Amino acid sequence: MTPTAPFRSFAEFYPYYLGEHNNPTCRRLHFIGTSLVIALLGYTLGSGKWWLLLAVPVCGYGFAWAGHFFFEKNRPATFSHPWYSLVGDFAMFRDILLGRISL
Repeated sequence: MTPTAPFRSFAEFYPYYLGEHNNPTCRRLHFIGTSLVIALLGYTLGSGKWWLLLAVPVCGYGFAWAGHFFFEKNRPATFSHPWYSLVGDFAMFRDILLGRISL
């Protein structure tokens, strides 16, 4: 799916974002990556080991991009919409936790 016009808000972007995550394995990998990011941020804040922040994008993007390249077979939205995509990762994580989106 390719957007025909720029998104004016996250509310416009999110349906497109979800459409780029149809494959359950891709969604699972996003969920794992976002879980690791949250855990790593919590551990870093608690331990004061600030160098661990370098691992945050590796965990988050590594799992997500593997999902796109190997399972979803599409280009991650991060490349064209980095900020909306970042917010989308956490919104999809929330929606999975709330049962709105299945794994």
